[in-house]
Amino acid sequence: MANYAKDYSLPELMAVSAAREIQDGELAFIGVGMPLMAATVAKYTHAPNFNMMVEYGAVGPSPRRLPMCVNCAVNCERAYYTGSQREVMGAQQAGFVDVACISGAQIDKFGNLNSTMIGDDYLHPKVRLAGSGGANDLASSAGRTIIMMRQDGRNFVEKLDYLTSPGHLSGPGARAQAGLPGGGPQAVITTMGIYRFDEETREMFLEKVHPGVDVEKVKASVKWELQVSPRLGETEPPTEEQVMIMRTLDPLAVYLGNGRALLAGDFEAFMAMLENSWGPMGELMRSKGLL
Repeated sequence: MANYAKDYSLPELMAVSAAREIQDGELAFIGVGMPLMAATVAKYTHAPNFNMMVEYGAVGPSPRRLPMCVNCAVNCERAYYTGSQREVMGAQQAGFVDVACISGAQIDKFGNLNSTMIGDDYLHPKVRLAGSGGANDLASSAGRTIIMMRQDGRNFVEKLDYLTSPGHLSGPGARAQAGLPGGGPQAVITTMGIYRFDEETREMFLEKVHPGVDVEKVKASVKWELQVSPRLGETEPPTEEQVMIMRTLDPLAVYLGNGRALLAGDFEAFMAMLENSWGPMGELMRSKGLL
């Protein structure tokens, strides 16, 4: 029986849920933040032969300090290969990436994402968002995608304000018709639960709710008639080991809490965080035979 943690946060639960989607031997395109935590947990638990690729140009890194952005040199630590952004993006477009983690500001029932703008007028939006970055490429070409996002009652919409990253488009066969080589979204992990996609309709359905979350509250936050699995379950909590791994790499909860606010303007605290994780991460790697 798993030794589940009693002390864990919602972001930690989401990160571990994403980690469980990663299989041993796979190559995943991972960004910094919660996906990095998920990748680290997978690597040090059930998927030791899993490797990640990062936008900075590295393949197979195993950092002992917390990368603070996609262009952070820490992303190259202990990597099998370090190249350029152009090389890794080209490799994923060629079909070498098994799974990728992406997100967005809006999502519809087929897993299509909007990270471009909110409003009816593209030239005069209510909110201008960050845009695609590499998300469209990953959503189009990766073997499958894991979507991670908050669920707040406004962003699970019937119709996107703008389609940035393709999910299953309009339903069965639509991706193939559009010429997209990737398999599309496999799972959506939110602040309320975990969703899958029906094999026939390609429509999202609720598979699991997080502990303490009411199903009716989940339904009320979705703008379409949400399908619920007849075998609806509760999300499996993280284990003590999984929580330990995340907190060893991210001791101030920069990605899984309010650590960014704590570090704001405090360079000495920032450097201390990086230095203090070096030893514990080394011990963790040695215990897993990775160092």
